[in-house]
Amino acid sequence: MRNFQVIKRDGREVELNVGKIYAAIKKAYTENFDGIVDEGKLQALSDKVFKCIEARPIHSLSVEEIQDIVEDVLLQSNEVAVAKKYIAYRAKRTQVREANMRLMMDYKDITFKDAEQVDGKRENANVDGNTAMGTMLQYGATGSKQFAIHHILKPEYAKAHQAGYIHIHDMDFEAIGTLTCCQIDIKKLFRNGFSTGHGHLREPQDIMSYAALAAIAIQSNQNDQHGGQSVPNFDYGLAAGVAKTFVKLYSENMRKILTIDFSEMAEDRIDEVIAATIHAYSDEHLDYPRIGVQEYESYHVNEALRLETALIEVKIHATHDEVKKIQELTYRFAKKETVKKTYQAMEGFLHNLNTMHSRAGAQVPFSSINFGTDITPEGRLVVEQFLLSVEAGLGNGETAIFPISIFKVKEGINYNPEDPNYDLFKLSCRVSAKRLFPNFVFIDAPFNLQYYKPGRPETEIATMGCRTRVIGSVFPESDGIVFGRGNNSFTSINLPRIGIRYGIALGERKQPDIDGFYTELDEMIELAVQQILERYEIQKRKKVKNFPFLMGQKIWFDSDQLSWEDTLEDVIKHGTLTVGFIGLAETLKALFGQHHGESEMAQTAGLRIIGHMKQRMDEAASKYKQNFSLIATPAEGLSGRFVKIDSKKYGMIEGVTDRDYYTNSFHIPVYYGISAARKIELEAPYHALTNAGHITYIELDGDLVKNIDAFEIVVRKMKECGIGYGSINHPVDRDPVCGFTGVIGDNCPHCGRLEGDNGTNFERIRRITGYLVGTMDKWNDGKRAEEKDRTKHGVQKK
Repeated sequence: MRNFQVIKRDGREVELNVGKIYAAIKKAYTENFDGIVDEGKLQALSDKVFKCIEARPIHSLSVEEIQDIVEDVLLQSNEVAVAKKYIAYRAKRTQVREANMRLMMDYKDITFKDAEQVDGKRENANVDGNTAMGTMLQYGATGSKQFAIHHILKPEYAKAHQAGYIHIHDMDFEAIGTLTCCQIDIKKLFRNGFSTGHGHLREPQDIMSYAALAAIAIQSNQNDQHGGQSVPNFDYGLAAGVAKTFVKLYSENMRKILTIDFSEMAEDRIDEVIAATIHAYSDEHLDYPRIGVQEYESYHVNEALRLETALIEVKIHATHDEVKKIQELTYRFAKKETVKKTYQAMEGFLHNLNTMHSRAGAQVPFSSINFGTDITPEGRLVVEQFLLSVEAGLGNGETAIFPISIFKVKEGINYNPEDPNYDLFKLSCRVSAKRLFPNFVFIDAPFNLQYYKPGRPETEIATMGCRTRVIGSVFPESDGIVFGRGNNSFTSINLPRIGIRYGIALGERKQPDIDGFYTELDEMIELAVQQILERYEIQKRKKVKNFPFLMGQKIWFDSDQLSWEDTLEDVIKHGTLTVGFIGLAETLKALFGQHHGESEMAQTAGLRIIGHMKQRMDEAASKYKQNFSLIATPAEGLSGRFVKIDSKKYGMIEGVTDRDYYTNSFHIPVYYGISAARKIELEAPYHALTNAGHITYIELDGDLVKNIDAFEIVVRKMKECGIGYGSINHPVDRDPVCGFTGVIGDNCPHCGRLEGDNGTNFERIRRITGYLVGTMDKWNDGKRAEEKDRTKHGVQKK
């Protein structure tokens, strides 16, 4: 036996160690009999194994062959229970080895291949997989996923994910217990200042500080969550910064005027100076409302009032009309400077969110802002100047990727010509026609309007930008409130897989097995619900100290009731637990041979399927007293994963698995020719069923800056049809050499340069999943294929 060789798994040959075989049998025997060991029996079993090995005609065996012999000896000796323990232990060790091997192979790809060669390094289009920190993030995410699969998730959940029945989103954050996203009440955060962990930031006192701290807040919160950060009240939250800035400038300008010695100036000269100065500012709109400084109690307000009194007292010889002229002059100076500073603040905010990084420097924060309903002059100015800065672009005219901006459309506020913010709605259409943003969320959609309370911004629907919607709640205190709430986690179901199994796509039946389809759908829903609840158990045991900004700075709803060592169970219940889906179009195609853009029958079936899923979520919410909801999954990384698995399993099925992606959520397939109006009409009913989030987007062609009316027609059609959230896609190209932004073919229409000249290609910005935009070099293969297939939706076609 001394010369007997064992072939290790890595190919090395070593001398047989008989002690290892004895130890393995002893371990299985001990575990089965609560530590009671019959040494004589153990030795007898080991001897049998040795004799079987010696009887082999060759003097070398692999590790697996020796383990097979051990199993046979145990079974032949009627040690069935011990054999089961040994087999289970062997299977577990094999699983761990295979997982480690896969992990090392993934690490090898991450390390030595460019992102263009590895689809996984382009899973998130907001992360540059070629950078040092992007690579490091991939190491962590890849290892964390393997740990979750083999050591955290129950086997049935891990198996369902790996087999492609479900997709557990952000699985790399499973053990960490982070929540997905949050809607930050920026006004509350600013009220007393906040801390990012390295000193306290005082309440800001001008619009520049407000904008800078808003970006810092988003960046800081991003480090506590794996999803995006949204500000639902951007205009309301920053309006105070405009007011403080105006009052400060008014005070400063009045102080300057008081230094003028009017007593030495002839009265006609005084009038001449004031008149000339007013004339210089005649381009300003006289009917622009005076900023409501009386709403803000501060030193600057009192100082301004004191200085006005001083003006009258010191210049007592001046007439009433002359005093009014001086006051008007002061106002005009302050107003013009306030507008300028607000634009600079918004420009800075935009630049910060496209350059500052989070998550160890691997990506800019996923950020969204919602605005459009604050009718005060301050709030209006914030929106106006932000939109103008978006329209202007970044430093070299580039289209900004973040924040995802969303204009909140509401009749009586901004939708009709007589509404106070109608001009901002028109401006938002103009800017979006050039820069792809803002998107549009519609408060008047019935499922949004039911929560709306005039004068209470916390009840105005907002979105995370990615489409996530959090407003309803099973808890009365948070029902109808958007501030401080977000999604906890979500898991998506592979609907086309079920359609293939029970439809006509495989040619095994002439009519779909609808009962079988719904039976399996219910099984998958229940599996997803239980998996989400398991994840929730991890999340609720986390403490405030694990999320020092989100919870420690009282961002999350009701978190002000918690102390540093408290667990989160009492507050994260206000978040949503969400099941999603992908590929309704392919599901219908697999079931009936037609998708919902092709027949009314398929549309009816599609609404029934999604309605059934919504009903199941309502039942889960009632049963578990948690905010279960249904989302139309934003399938960026998932777009190609399910279809890749299914095409291997079922082959190429026309209209189902014959492309590199499944269609996003309930959308009409991107390749299907249909008018914009008809697409909106068909997708609108699904918005009411997907209470955790949805989006409809339309593809338009050409330079929409030259046809803003067509753009607005589409937005209005969305509103009138009951769409909850919508956006319009169109080409946004840029020549980095001459700076031209617009639609570019092979040649730049401004300088005539051919693409590729001087080794420089044109930048082609496209929307990825209806919310995130970017250059296509960072997209995964599935999204690249989907973008290539997108057809344009005519505005006039029926």
